[in-house]
Amino acid sequence: MPQIIIVGAGPTGATLALLLVKRGITVSLIEASTDFHRVFRGEGLMPSGLDALKQMGLSEILEQIPHRSFDAWEVILGKKTLFRVAEPMEPNSPPCTLVSQPPLLTALIEQAQTYPEFEFIQGFPVKDLLRVDDRVAGVKLSDGREIFADLVIGADGRNSVIRQRAGLHLEKQPKDIDILWFKLADSPKFIENTFYAVSNGDKSFGLFHGAEEGKLHLSWILFPDKSQYEIDQKPAQWAPIFASVAPSWMAEHIVKSADTIERPIKLSVVVGRCPSWYAPGVMLLGDAAHPMSPIRAQGINVALRDVIVTVNHLVPLLQAKATGAEIDAALANIQAERTPEIIRAQQLQSEEADQAEILRKYAFIRPILFFGARLLRKKIRHNWVERQHEMRVGVTQVSLIV
Repeated sequence: MPQIIIVGAGPTGATLALLLVKRGITVSLIEASTDFHRVFRGEGLMPSGLDALKQMGLSEILEQIPHRSFDAWEVILGKKTLFRVAEPMEPNSPPCTLVSQPPLLTALIEQAQTYPEFEFIQGFPVKDLLRVDDRVAGVKLSDGREIFADLVIGADGRNSVIRQRAGLHLEKQPKDIDILWFKLADSPKFIENTFYAVSNGDKSFGLFHGAEEGKLHLSWILFPDKSQYEIDQKPAQWAPIFASVAPSWMAEHIVKSADTIERPIKLSVVVGRCPSWYAPGVMLLGDAAHPMSPIRAQGINVALRDVIVTVNHLVPLLQAKATGAEIDAALANIQAERTPEIIRAQQLQSEEADQAEILRKYAFIRPILFFGARLLRKKIRHNWVERQHEMRVGVTQVSLIV
């Protein structure tokens, strides 16, 4: 019988499983999808996430898979550059780096499979939780198998089945956007990997290289008060819409590359926190416990830090064959240690979103704001850099100690 069942083989579940089996803990990792390409997965690793992987001893894996660092961030307002900030922003800190998640997850699981304590079950969703004496004691899979363990950890994302089956409540925060995620052909014009945040009138998108060669990624912001006709049109018909927002040099490439625009993935943004991440015998981590906004790629980074704190608390207990009651007591300590950073990160994301919302909603003051922004661009740049700091390096100190 495994000591731990982890449901969800994304970055949270895969790194947690690997760290546990390296320390002699028996783990069953369960993934509903048959491969890692079937769902959208964020690519952005901030310095905090890169540091977490380094502490886990996984930097070498990162070097062996497709990845790409950002060279700069550029804010384009009304088709003109407002400011540009080079990477890395902090001294003695790595630049924000994009990593292709499917090969990352494959490499993590392949390494975990070298340990006899590891079992990977793929393609069989969890249908329910098993209980013994009012404590979660395992999971029931879609093929009828029942697997028991000392603790079940739900790392199965923002729509977590484990959260639902455990009766844990997600308090959703108001959200004003969804995202359409496009890919299109690259161009020599984009030699550097700059993240372009482009806004013109009430339309906004981000444009940057992905982790893998040959494609540009474009994230188009969908607001609830916009009609749906835009979503259902052919991908190439988006080109003039993108071009109408972009500066001329970028618009030219978009129009020329119209036929390469791929059908988008719609990302329904869910933001919130569970008042309790745990119940007897079960715990949530990452997006299952606190789904984050896509702003500044916080999801994967705070989740990796969740993993470190979880390992610190659980490994000594699991190695000592602690009782269920002792394990359950540690779950509260894990949440207490992680909650301050999650609250602050979501607050910072909300503040970033509020800045953009002013420009979008209040058309009558937009020309004044645009004019004022150009006069105050140095101060605006300075304030923007200051706001990024905690989202880049983390709010609290997180160190792997076991």
